[in-house]
Amino acid sequence: MDIQYIKLTEKELDTFIEMRICQLREEGATEEIDLKPALLDYYRRHMADGTFVSWLAVDGDMIVGTSGMSFVEKPPYFSCPNGKIGILSSMYTSDKYRRQGIAKALLTRVVEEARVYGCGCVQITASDMGVLLYTDFGFVKNGNFMQYRF
Repeated sequence: MDIQYIKLTEKELDTFIEMRICQLREEGATEEIDLKPALLDYYRRHMADGTFVSWLAVDGDMIVGTSGMSFVEKPPYFSCPNGKIGILSSMYTSDKYRRQGIAKALLTRVVEEARVYGCGCVQITASDMGVLLYTDFGFVKNGNFMQYRF
């Protein structure tokens, strides 16, 4: 196994979306709609304007791991004085490739992308499976996260 790390391009987008949906299913999401068109639209627009970046782990011609970082800006606050935030998503590794350091290698790359972009912090809503990876990396839990749905 010789894992290579590459940036996501339009060429890999369909497979990336399939893996994103697989990740959501594993995390217990219920499929109420066909999410593929919305994901395709989102990734195309935000890759084009530079506000989304992803690194992929590839074994031969097969994508075995994904990562994603969306860049947003909010009014500055004390723990992020420039208001630029990286939102981490799409962290997923195929079953047989887990526990081999792939997720950490992907995380390192997308966090660096956020640093280069000028983000003051990176945030994620972590699955139970991902918490150890993120805390080992240096993420700190914030119990204040809440969401309002329409």
